[in-house]
Amino acid sequence: MFITNPFTALTAFVSPDLMQGYIVLMALAVAIGTAFDLLHDKKLAFFLQERQRAKAAAKQPLGAAGLAAIAAKTLANDIATFGEFCNRRRRISHVLMAYGFVLYLITTVAMVFAYPTDAHPPLALPVLWNIGALMTLVGGYWFFFFLRVNVAHDGHPPWRLVRADLFIVSLLASVTFALVFEWAAMTWNPVATRVFAGLYLFFTTLLFVSVPWSKFAHMFYKPVVAFQKRVEEADGSSDLPAPTPGGERCPHSHT
Repeated sequence: MFITNPFTALTAFVSPDLMQGYIVLMALAVAIGTAFDLLHDKKLAFFLQERQRAKAAAKQPLGAAGLAAIAAKTLANDIATFGEFCNRRRRISHVLMAYGFVLYLITTVAMVFAYPTDAHPPLALPVLWNIGALMTLVGGYWFFFFLRVNVAHDGHPPWRLVRADLFIVSLLASVTFALVFEWAAMTWNPVATRVFAGLYLFFTTLLFVSVPWSKFAHMFYKPVVAFQKRVEEADGSSDLPAPTPGGERCPHSHT
């Protein structure tokens, strides 16, 4: 465990071509689901209208250098470190989830496409796959049990679920069963391997096909919205209150 390719166990009952095709289908599900969410809920139309309003209200048009500087600041603060969150614990939990999940996805794709039948790929791949999965679970379970708004502020029990929880629940179930499946495969128990592989694939499929009804697509919207918000603050077209002196957006009590 931790140093072997867990996906080789799947080849006992699923061909490498099917595993690779499944990943392609899940990627398409995310793309189609995001596009559907943009068009069905008219998010795209609203964003374009808002952009036209902001351009018309701009008091200080920005050049290419100014836009590049804003893009760099958005990347460094709003995207890379989740600066939208004033609460430091929420910020850390999202950093763990995001970086862990990306690491987990990249190494999954690498092992399934490049080493589907090789139980001993380059050591970094299975090690980083496990590290990514554990980072996702640490950040995710921390957020689920202690940091969700309805739990931390409204006093609701963590098991009270609403549609907004679909993403975090399916993410945690998918990655949890990925590690359980890996453990079962390493014990050479074919029945347990098939059962937990099935649960792993079920919740992974749910995670990726439920994009139009979950918060998955928000990961793609937030960078665009954060960039546009900073542009509007810089060119004077924002209809929101100006940031506090020095650009501080979060009260000290929230950090």
